[in-house]
Amino acid sequence: MGKQDVLSGSCKTETVTAERVRNPIPEAVTALAAGFKGGRWASHIEPVPIPSKEEVIGLVEQAQRILFPGFFSPDILRPENLEYHLGQQLSLFYEHLANQISSAIRHDCFRHNQACTLCNERSYEMAAALIEGLPAIRNLLETDIEATLTGDPAAANSDEVIFSYPGLFATMVYRLAHRLHELEVPLIPRIMSEHAYHRTAIDINPEATIGSHFFIDHGSGVVVGATTTIGDRVRLYQGVTLGALSLPRDAGVRLRNVKRHPTIEDDVIIYANATILGGETVVGARSIIGGNVWLTESIGPDTRVMLEQPRLVYFGRDEGGK
Repeated sequence: MGKQDVLSGSCKTETVTAERVRNPIPEAVTALAAGFKGGRWASHIEPVPIPSKEEVIGLVEQAQRILFPGFFSPDILRPENLEYHLGQQLSLFYEHLANQISSAIRHDCFRHNQACTLCNERSYEMAAALIEGLPAIRNLLETDIEATLTGDPAAANSDEVIFSYPGLFATMVYRLAHRLHELEVPLIPRIMSEHAYHRTAIDINPEATIGSHFFIDHGSGVVVGATTTIGDRVRLYQGVTLGALSLPRDAGVRLRNVKRHPTIEDDVIIYANATILGGETVVGARSIIGGNVWLTESIGPDTRVMLEQPRLVYFGRDEGGK
């Protein structure tokens, strides 16, 4: 059949009746429903709400507008309307956050067969505690901006860092999610951190502890595990992994509350694609870890760990490849 046939209307289409087509839907519905209702597969078939991933992402964006006023909003801000703007944004943030926390608490109680008491009141208390902590979080983020400007000669000014550095975005989300983790808010901190990961390819677990003046340069592939402890003025480059040693099959149960990830002390620099593993591994203050290093044992302060210079092999008419 060619183009002319279609244009002339001479295309003959076969009419297929419903009776002649095999319908796979009833059988698939029965099998899927049995798997979900029987508890063999994870699902949320429950009479309680669950946090909305879309709403949680909206909260991250709203928090960004609050913490960096004027950068991510179409409104023109002036000193005389700043307090009105912040009050409006915080009021909306408070209600939306409390609503999502309430869903997370109710879902958690139902999942663990616990009595759900004062869920609504608790959700507002947790949301209020996060809002009370926003000035301290913003102060930490200012130190992170300072660290970026100090550590990266390509960073022209703080505006550029706020608008375009993925490391700062991932750190902002981490600091919000970490505070919610401290408040024992279920599920939402991990939704936040996964959103940051999908936007930046930087994976920071909300349970990790990170000090001030934290700088991630470039960022893609950085992994910071749940029990990692990072001091002040630490700089990481792309591809750095702060992870756990090889884990047994039942690690999810047996090692859940055990320190599995390293401790990085103050003023440490870790270059691209370095891997540091193990809960007992400590990198001493002011140390430098070179690119591609694999480290599973502690080192003292003021230590440099580097790979030996590899021997390059050239293929061509001469060693210059000419």
